[in-house]
Amino acid sequence: MWYIWSKAQEKWMTGYARQHRAEPTIAEMVLWTELRRSALGYRFRREDPIGPYIADFSCRFKRLDVETDGSSHDNPSRDRIRDHWFLEHGWFVLPFDDYDVLDDLAWTVERIAQALEDPSRIVDPLNQGVHLSRGTTEER
Repeated sequence: MWYIWSKAQEKWMTGYARQHRAEPTIAEMVLWTELRRSALGYRFRREDPIGPYIADFSCRFKRLDVETDGSSHDNPSRDRIRDHWFLEHGWFVLPFDDYDVLDDLAWTVERIAQALEDPSRIVDPLNQGVHLSRGTTEER
């Protein structure tokens, strides 16, 4: 079941997403350079309002939500609620820590490409309650 929005809520979310697009984090800017213009073969959107949330990067065709969680994500329980909402609505959520994006962009992009090809190849960090960590898919 899809979340029901009023026109006022939809307009507010669109404005909020637009504001976030204008003020990206460094990790978001770096990752966006790799995802824009269909560089991985699929179109991504940045700061995309989906239901009651805004996906950092989304590939709607593959229903993939890529999250870069840095200092603005200081409430892990709220992030888990968001992630589970996406999962319940048929999305695969692939969270990364900002530091991993900045330290090893190639690894991050490789994981995203794998998730686009076959999400079952990625150990789902949400089921473990952890983020992917560079160089491993095991818990931190």
